[in-house]
Amino acid sequence: MNKKVAILMGSDSDLPIVNGAISTLKEFGISTQVHIMSAHRTPKEASDFATNAKSNGFGVIICAAGKAAHLAGVIAAHTTLPVIGIPMKSNALDGIDALLSTVQMPKGIPVATVAIDGAENAALLAIQILALSDETLALKLEEMRNKMTEDVKAKDKKLQSQLF
Repeated sequence: MNKKVAILMGSDSDLPIVNGAISTLKEFGISTQVHIMSAHRTPKEASDFATNAKSNGFGVIICAAGKAAHLAGVIAAHTTLPVIGIPMKSNALDGIDALLSTVQMPKGIPVATVAIDGAENAALLAIQILALSDETLALKLEEMRNKMTEDVKAKDKKLQSQLF
């Protein structure tokens, strides 16, 4: 059975950014569930979700949260699955608060952290984790990287023809 990826958002206002992760996972054919959960307002639901995630077929959990950004840490505390945090940009501190909250986890409860609003990279990291045991995903990742290389080379060639 192929593993699923869960995406948990602290707020529905995170969806415009999180859509980047959702579409990236869909491009790779990965089954995804998306939920709104709060480390502070729905702690029991967050704990229950994390505790049961492995038995429910998930392989990785992505958490997007801003400000205090405790969601990824709460989820990581209740599962041994890899948890990836997306610190969300906020008006007050431009996401620096969320970045520090997400990345500064205590010893023994790691959370992989991507850039502020880095939803696509969170999805790609989840795919890389799943690709460790899925050769089809590993090949798709290689194809994507090769295409990126070719795109950059084509842009450089175009630039060179414009300049000289």
